[in-house]
Amino acid sequence: MKELFEPVLVGKLDLPSRLVMAPMTRSRATADGRVDELVAEYYAQRAGAGLIITEGTQPSVIGQGYVSTPGLHSGEQTEAWRKVTDAVHERDGRIFVQIMHAGRIGHPVLYPDGALPVGPSPLASGGQLYTPEGMLDHPVPRELTLDDIAQTVEDFTESARKAVAAGFDGVEVHGANGYLIQQFLADGSNRRTDEYGGTIANRIRFAVEVARAVSEAIGPERVGFRVSPGATINGISESDTADLYPALVRELAPLGLAYLHVMELGDRDLTRVLRAQWPGTLILNPHPTPESFPAKPEYGVDALREGVADAIAFAELWLANPDLPARIKAGGPYNEADRAGFYGGDHRGYTDYPSLED
Repeated sequence: MKELFEPVLVGKLDLPSRLVMAPMTRSRATADGRVDELVAEYYAQRAGAGLIITEGTQPSVIGQGYVSTPGLHSGEQTEAWRKVTDAVHERDGRIFVQIMHAGRIGHPVLYPDGALPVGPSPLASGGQLYTPEGMLDHPVPRELTLDDIAQTVEDFTESARKAVAAGFDGVEVHGANGYLIQQFLADGSNRRTDEYGGTIANRIRFAVEVARAVSEAIGPERVGFRVSPGATINGISESDTADLYPALVRELAPLGLAYLHVMELGDRDLTRVLRAQWPGTLILNPHPTPESFPAKPEYGVDALREGVADAIAFAELWLANPDLPARIKAGGPYNEADRAGFYGGDHRGYTDYPSLED
């Protein structure tokens, strides 16, 4: 397992290991999207990661997709995040915030004005939103106009600026898991007939515009980009995955981003293609099969040895094991994640996982 503990460069950051904490929604923000001391403790406990990537954080009110998720579009939210970055840096950690616009994965109950969520086309996800009052169907979203698209790019950009003001080492643009950017990429959710729809070149346009604008705003060395080729999460369907993602990566590569983050769902051959086209650091969240959750440390070692990745992101392993590096070095054992505490609630299933020392 020694390969996981070698240093690696991400942007201008020298990471002490190749162990990355993947973004995970935990739904413990206040009603107005602020994080608190409990969130700061959660991330500080995991500062031993080579890099922490936070949970998805909305860049605008309409970008919210779930109850109690954090935002980064107001001064109060920015100030609250400073508690988190300070806590992580005090323990010599490094932390990026993931900027996530949920797109059609939203609901009017989440927004003060009761607006519809938005998407590239007026096509519902087919999924539901959890609320304390029960499950609600995702409605048909409002199709973004060209002016809306330009404003959404600016929302990502302004959120990235606020991230730097909050003390983050950088940002990850979320282009995966069925949220807005992947909704534009996928032909199953993007039926537009303008310059943002139809051909692959058009469907990747929004993703590239967001990445470019954010990079110009805060510097490309502070920007990562996440993809999940072939994912069917949140009602996504892609008929041309094998062509779509190499085309996207070819357009992102010249931007000089800090990293490309690939959520691999069993297609190592496609990962090899993307690796060959990506000149910089590639972070892999590996799953040999779509059902192989949680990922195991040996999956990451295999990817490093093959050279398809430079760093490895784990999710559930970090959730349940704040001292994950020590556990990997010791060969385990690993805490089992408390699924009842995944989303919402208090410290239980969040900051109360025991360490090996305990």
